[in-house]
Amino acid sequence: MHHVPDCWVVALALATVVGVWLGPHPGTALVAAVGVGSALVLRVQAVMVAVVVVLLAAGALLGERSWAQAHPRHLGAYTGWAQVIADPVPYGRGLRFTVEIEHERFDAWLYGARRNLPSQYQVGEYVWLTGTRTPVHGNWRRAALRHVVGGLDVTLLADRDRGSAVTRASNRVRSRMRLAAESTMAPAEAALFTGLVIGDDAREPPWLVQAFRRSGLSHLTAVSGQNVGYTLIAAMPLLRRLRPWPRWAATLALILWFMALTRFEPSVLRAGVMALLAATAHVRGHQASPLRLLALAVLALVLLDPLLVWSVGFWLSVSATAGVCQVGPWFVPRLPGPIWLRLPLAVTLGAQVGVALPSLLVFGRLPLVSVPANLAAVPVAGAVMLYGIPSALVAPVLPGVLWHVVMLPNTLGTRWVATVARVAAAAE
Repeated sequence: MHHVPDCWVVALALATVVGVWLGPHPGTALVAAVGVGSALVLRVQAVMVAVVVVLLAAGALLGERSWAQAHPRHLGAYTGWAQVIADPVPYGRGLRFTVEIEHERFDAWLYGARRNLPSQYQVGEYVWLTGTRTPVHGNWRRAALRHVVGGLDVTLLADRDRGSAVTRASNRVRSRMRLAAESTMAPAEAALFTGLVIGDDAREPPWLVQAFRRSGLSHLTAVSGQNVGYTLIAAMPLLRRLRPWPRWAATLALILWFMALTRFEPSVLRAGVMALLAATAHVRGHQASPLRLLALAVLALVLLDPLLVWSVGFWLSVSATAGVCQVGPWFVPRLPGPIWLRLPLAVTLGAQVGVALPSLLVFGRLPLVSVPANLAAVPVAGAVMLYGIPSALVAPVLPGVLWHVVMLPNTLGTRWVATVARVAAAAE
């Protein structure tokens, strides 16, 4: 597809998204008719118009099929192995525990003394349980966005299986990083550290979550292209020693491993697929623009999982990336000051312009303090992201004093980011 202009690649992605959004309704046919009519009037490429219409129709069918599959095929009693699909997440006095049974996902809510039972389980592991599968309690469409089709009333949690070798390796890394942070930082800062580095923000206290939202810094705890980029930078001394195609294979393996480590969240899916496409284009001798990579990533991901069209995190990630790639460069020559100040300011402004519309539509607000808050927090958060994984993996094997010394930059950096969020939230 390297010979197809970027504008057409963007059109293909948009057609797929619109098709999924509208579904098999008259509106979809109307959009297709308008597109064909415009093509005839403007005399553009008939083949590309046909592809756009095909993707529009394919998106509509895939969207309808995805919603149709959001209902359980099996209900009632179950005893056997269930795979843990998401790390247990505390909500108020309860704990949400998501498992997959017979290729269907169910949410179990545990309270009281049983709330701490599955807290040690991680994604990819298996647990032997007894329970009853029920329809979703509450908003089934919201649950469907996580591919959850029902609830699970658990009566027994028994044996545990650690899962595959890849699962054990990624979970071991997450556990060691959590151990390193919790042994050297205050609880809130430890939770923020793992959120910054690997997106593990489930243990963040409500007041910290609210401060990051009010200050416009919540994107820092959602793994993005910045985290993927820093991971590749850290591995670059080793990757450079390889020949082109082995380097490409190692890069893809590293990206996929990092995506698994960060639980394939919507934002990391976008970032990871863009990185995979960029590495593939580079090894083939092509130079793909960021906008092209973004459109291809959206196209591929929406075709694989049409329900991403309704994911707020996915669209915040996509719009922020589009803003950085398209709007940020426009700001660079128009801002005053030296280049070292103009460049990060342009990137921040571009991202804020990109997320303005989805933020206003979903959250009803766009924090005015987000630009200075991002300028103050993002460079330090980036340093924590770059230094965090290797230091947190090494620290637990060192003596106690050295452990704290190695983790000290992470502690100071995380504390700075938390302080910026609190101050900006108060100002907002």
